Amino acid sequence: MADEGYYQPLSGYNNQHNTNVQQQPPAKSTQLVKAATAVTAGSSLLILSGLVLTGTVIALTVITPLFVIFSPVLVPAVVIVALLTLGFFASGGFGVAAVTVLAWNYTYVTGKQPPGVDRLDTARQNLINKAREIRDYSQQQISGTQNS
Repeated sequence: MADEGYYQPLSGYNNQHNTNVQQQPPAKSTQLVKAATAVTAGSSLLILSGLVLTGTVIALTVITPLFVIFSPVLVPAVVIVALLTLGFFASGGFGVAAVTVLAWNYTYVTGKQPPGVDRLDTARQNLINKAREIRDYSQQQISGTQNS
């Protein structure tokens, strides 16, 4: 059963008289205003797009010889700026990672349960068990070698 609060009648359906009602078509003047607005907005955006394209082509034509003349200076400068930017971002990322690890370690040492502590305990237990197995195996090998 449809809940009354979520039930939406079909468009053009009248709930009071339980009959279908035809919607009135929009007036011609409304359609004309919508069309005029759409044409005006579309044509102005098209003109603006053409102007931007023309300006880009002119700027590229003027700037290209300057790029060729100054490329021995610009290319190393761009490489240096890119490396410096990469270095700053990397150092910031490593700093955030270090602070996160320190905060996690602090919550772990103070006895709280940070996320992932159960996996850490499981990994520590597996490592201890494997170290015991290796120790026992090596002791058996050494004692077997000494008896022979």
